[in-house]
Amino acid sequence: MERKELFRVMKFALFSASAGIIQVGSFALFNEVFEWKYWPAYLCSLILSVLWNFTFNRRYTFKSAANVPIAMAKVFGFYLVFTPISTWLGNMAEGSGINEYIVLAVTMLSNLVLEFLFCKFVVYRNQEDTLVKEENK
Repeated sequence: MERKELFRVMKFALFSASAGIIQVGSFALFNEVFEWKYWPAYLCSLILSVLWNFTFNRRYTFKSAANVPIAMAKVFGFYLVFTPISTWLGNMAEGSGINEYIVLAVTMLSNLVLEFLFCKFVVYRNQEDTLVKEENK
């Protein structure tokens, strides 16, 4: 892997970690304070983290001038598949006695890897590092 791509992966992971903090914090709030069931707590915390992650990774990781509504629609498409599957599997795992925070951690790690690959090869394909070029015009 070339140095530029390794740096891109590291930035994605760091921004995703910040989104993870938002997801875990909001999940804990919904789960512990409001005592929501697993799936609504997970779903709401996931939405908050996705919005954060999309905004920062588009601008700073992929540096993409791609049409924002189209890029967001692609990410939305990813989550149309990922969210029901992860919510269903997470709810099943939590219902079978696995600690909800372990379920959340496994789900978040799989999300990190899958979303990076989806953004790299679908959302921003052939549109990486275009934001810099657009700003310099």
